[in-house]
Amino acid sequence: MKKTAQLIKISSLLTLLFALFFCGIYPLLVFGVGHLFFPKQAEGSLLFDKTGKRVIGSSLIGQNFQLPAYFHPRPSHAGKEGYDGAHSSGSNLGPTSSKLIAAVTRAGASYREENHLSPSTPLPIDAITSSASGLDPHISLSNALLQIPRIAKERNVSETILLTLLQAHAESPKWGFLGNERVNVLLLNQKLDALFPSNQARQ
Repeated sequence: MKKTAQLIKISSLLTLLFALFFCGIYPLLVFGVGHLFFPKQAEGSLLFDKTGKRVIGSSLIGQNFQLPAYFHPRPSHAGKEGYDGAHSSGSNLGPTSSKLIAAVTRAGASYREENHLSPSTPLPIDAITSSASGLDPHISLSNALLQIPRIAKERNVSETILLTLLQAHAESPKWGFLGNERVNVLLLNQKLDALFPSNQARQ
């Protein structure tokens, strides 16, 4: 009986200690380190409108831009309408899935039509498939390049100027070797509205 009581005492003490550390000290430590070394990311990497008062999104989460005057993100299966931050997910369809093949075919046809491309134009993989999260804020540089003629026409600006803007916002592969050159769609579209206002610009 004495041994049982001792075991209960020890286990209760350990439970309290673990609860104190993992439910109190550790979260506070992570919170503190995050705000000290990564303050912008810890606050959500929020972006604001011209007034600096209204939040228009986060540079970490993709948004659905559909108007022709904007760079378009990659497809999304997060939530019913896609790009739903509360329902991050991919399609979960394998490479032999007929549903995936049909979806990619439709996405390819839609992408070529909206960007006035010929049926034989090779497309970047991120132009026709969603990411695992469905919230990827980036598109590849090759994807963005194919969209420049459409945007230049809609905003009445030369393709050369847009190309310069695109190159200025290009991000290198992560750690220098993971992935390809990419651009953040929301940041790029925000810059477009600032430099080349369009009557299609979002309010």
